[in-house]
Amino acid sequence: MVRLTRMTDYAVVVLCQMARDEDHGVFTASALAEATGLPLPSVSKLLKLLAHQGIVNAQRGASGGYGLARPPESISARDIVLALEGPVVLTACVEGGEGGCEFEGSCAIRGHWDPVNAAIHQALRQVTLAEMAAPRPAFDFIGPEPLPRRRASDDMEA
Repeated sequence: MVRLTRMTDYAVVVLCQMARDEDHGVFTASALAEATGLPLPSVSKLLKLLAHQGIVNAQRGASGGYGLARPPESISARDIVLALEGPVVLTACVEGGEGGCEFEGSCAIRGHWDPVNAAIHQALRQVTLAEMAAPRPAFDFIGPEPLPRRRASDDMEA
């Protein structure tokens, strides 16, 4: 199973909180931790990592804190995943994969994972922080009518 780490999930939560601020102001780690309900040490660590990767800007001083480095519309899910997880690769033989595969030279499917990996990268590029931060649309599920319950007496009548 391909699964993102908890820290990447936390990063999305923190970044969405920042993106929801219409002024795109500056936030302290403690304010973000309080607003999101996440542990302060994790939020502090994330903000430093995100600043190092250029997703947020760090401002020092009495009115310092962290702000988005770019508009939320220009930060993709791929940017966030790459900042915290590194390159997304499905197998060791996918271009850019870590290590290698001992069967690489004789593998009949070598290179066939590349289009799958490219599709995942493209999907992550298409989702922006602005979209993730937007409120979910409220809608009622309108589905088929439920089947009527059968009674034991129905079986006897048939």
